[in-house]
Amino acid sequence: MKEIIALIEQIIEEHKVFIQQVKGLEQAANDASVMAHLDKAKKEFVPGRLRQRNELKNLSESLEIIDRGIRAHFHREETRLLDATEKYAGEELSSALRALLVQHDDLRNRLDKTATHIADLTGGKMSHFIWQSTAHDMQAYVAHTRRILEAHNETEQGILHRLRAMLLKEGTGE
Repeated sequence: MKEIIALIEQIIEEHKVFIQQVKGLEQAANDASVMAHLDKAKKEFVPGRLRQRNELKNLSESLEIIDRGIRAHFHREETRLLDATEKYAGEELSSALRALLVQHDDLRNRLDKTATHIADLTGGKMSHFIWQSTAHDMQAYVAHTRRILEAHNETEQGILHRLRAMLLKEGTGE
């Protein structure tokens, strides 16, 4: 049972980290969009464009780190946490967790879509106007993904805290 409580505490901490990372990703997306505005009037290669590419490279690297971490996190929730919840908690809590786990596919798809946006922006095959539009779309998309992830985490945190309290109570024999 201590192993399960440790898992729950690990997942709770990971939620805090992921929210901070996604906020950083959103800020990087905002920075990339701001860079597009600074170069709005320029049609040829200029040093500012290199800076945009660097911003997008940093954004891409951040997204890769977040993506790997979230996928591993989701896997723990979808396997070990779900198994523990089904074993130790009632149907109500297990059902609530299963419903939340369905959202993981949408969140993974949103991360994939963000990676596609970045690839499109760094591909160098867009007109400046399309590039700006795509950068704005990505900025809004990342912000919305963060809001979805925050709401998901908040609901999941409630389930995790209830499960942990249940296990601690069961472990003490109360």
